[in-house]
Amino acid sequence: MLIGRERERQLLLNYYQSDKAELVAVYGRRRVGKTYLIRETFNNEFFFYYTGTTLTVGLKGQLERFTSELIKQGALPVDTKPIKSWNQGFDALATFIKNSNSKKRKVIFFDEMPWLDTPRSGFIGAFEYFWNSFASARKDLLFIVCGSAASWISKNLFEERGGLHNRVTGRILLKPFNLFECEEYLQAKDRLLSRYDLIECYMVLGGIPYYLDYLDQNHSLAQNIDQMVFAEDAPLKNEFTELFHSLFSNSELYIAAVTALGQKKKGLLRSELVAAIGYPDGKGITEVLNNLELSGFIRRYNAFPHKTRESLYQLIDSFSLFHLSFLQKKRPTSPRYWSELRSTPTLNTWRGYAFEIVCLKHLDQIEQGLGISGILTWVSSWRSTKADPGAQIDLVIERDDRVINLCEIKFSQSEFEIDKSYAESLRNKQAAFLSETKTRKTPFVTMITTYGIRQNQYASTVRAALTMDALFKPASS
Repeated sequence: MLIGRERERQLLLNYYQSDKAELVAVYGRRRVGKTYLIRETFNNEFFFYYTGTTLTVGLKGQLERFTSELIKQGALPVDTKPIKSWNQGFDALATFIKNSNSKKRKVIFFDEMPWLDTPRSGFIGAFEYFWNSFASARKDLLFIVCGSAASWISKNLFEERGGLHNRVTGRILLKPFNLFECEEYLQAKDRLLSRYDLIECYMVLGGIPYYLDYLDQNHSLAQNIDQMVFAEDAPLKNEFTELFHSLFSNSELYIAAVTALGQKKKGLLRSELVAAIGYPDGKGITEVLNNLELSGFIRRYNAFPHKTRESLYQLIDSFSLFHLSFLQKKRPTSPRYWSELRSTPTLNTWRGYAFEIVCLKHLDQIEQGLGISGILTWVSSWRSTKADPGAQIDLVIERDDRVINLCEIKFSQSEFEIDKSYAESLRNKQAAFLSETKTRKTPFVTMITTYGIRQNQYASTVRAALTMDALFKPASS
């Protein structure tokens, strides 16, 4: 059963109904559900299907496997000897297509294509020749390539300046579920969580369907996290390292960059990141940052008022942030670590920042909740350079209607109470913001909380307020 993914599914069906050859790339981070989406959309009915493997079988092993699949799916006689090159392999596939009597549109699906491009394999050159000399002229062909290694897909398919330049006719980036989709997904599997628990679950696992499948309805969220991450045989115990090893060839550099970004909540300038990881600045760092952004691990943004061209890079992948916070330096030895950590200052501090990241991933829902979906906006954050004590604003939404929402984000177990001290802090932040930025737009102090604001004499300090329920709306089309 396919939950969510309506937009992506419709795009695939549109490409299927096209009257020309289509080369479509579906990409996204590991475990996000790319293969499941494609299989469910086409009901597992492909003219030809092949998947790469991370096993160290080398070129010979890959070609033997490809030959076996060609035989199994009727493209070659059963006594065919293993093909010797990818050129031969694609020639055999082309012959199989030409000899088909089927009038139906032919869907060819190469899953985990990046893994087929082993060193000195000639895979890309062979695929390029196959597409340009044969497949691109076939009006009955939909060729879908899929992979978790977004960096490979970008380099070899999107940015390629050779024979595959501008050959990709469709791109589908499959993102993790948002909170609406997570709720829908878990309800369909009879794994019910309160919205408070579901947000905390999202802080740990992000919206990755594969991770969500490990949730056991018969245990509390804390028990589930212990079983998934901290138990001796926890299935996600080594997921962080395996994730980056599967996505990037130079995974140590990527892990170093993510680790450095994880230590600075609001992000790092490029120069600061280079200094933190001790790696020479240049094309290598550019590639790392571009690939991490393309894969959804980081975001690039400018601090308000956007006067500098130098961007900040911020880690926004929830599972990576969770790992770096609780597993990177010293792995807990207790299999019940998360259950024992409940209501401690350490966990509450993490919750506060993790909730900010959840909100950053649901900006569309926040703008819906504020009633400004149809207004052009620019999103950033702000930190004072003069105020004493220091002042910063978690989320700044600058609007084209001459209003700026200055958003404070608070995660609490009940209604958030604004007392005299906090109200004064909010007023001071607003005053510092207006003084330092010189903006002429009207500031709206805005609160985003779990259960809302308790009504008292200081609640009027806030002009607009949203609860966590606003985050559970479907994304606007």
